[in-house]
Order: sequence, then structure tokens, then C-alpha cells
Amino acid sequence: MFSLTKRRSIIVYYSSRRVLRNLHHYGQLRYASRRFHYAILYVNQDHYDEVKERLQHLRSVKHVASSARPDLDPTLTDLEQTGLYKQHDEDD
Repeated sequence: MFSLTKRRSIIVYYSSRRVLRNLHHYGQLRYASRRFHYAILYVNQDHYDEVKERLQHLRSVKHVASSARPDLDPTLTDLEQTGLYKQHDEDD
């Protein structure tokens, strides 16, 4: 039977495009912006911490950020409690 593996995206900010050649060794490279110098890389959730640590030590990498999407509530019922949305008097 087919099983889904949990994945997470990592945003890699780089200074030189040479690092793009090596990113496919760490995960699946989905997008690379030439103009804004960042790439989106998908890795398995099991290896997420070690891959993020290894990416930070690459030569041309400026900053490594993680995606906040898995941490968000998919039902979006508690937006006011999280502070993302504040209800105003007009919204009643």
C-alpha cells in the first residue's frame, strides 16, 4: 500500500547560485529565485533537524528559515486567540 511521508519545507537564502548544485543532496529542490536569492527545499520530517543544521554550515548560505505551515491550525478557528486576527466592532 502507498504511504505518505511527512515532509517540511526549508527556505534557504544564499549569496551565490553555486550552492544550488549541492542542495539536491539534502532534499528535493522545488523553487529557486534568481532575483531574490532564495530557494525552497523539501525534506523528510525525520531528517529535518539534521538537514537544517548541515545547510547552515554551507559556504554560500546566508540564512536558513523553516516554513511555518505545519505549525498553523488548518481549521483556522482560533485566529483571534493566536493574535493573527483581532475582531473589531464592525465585524459583529
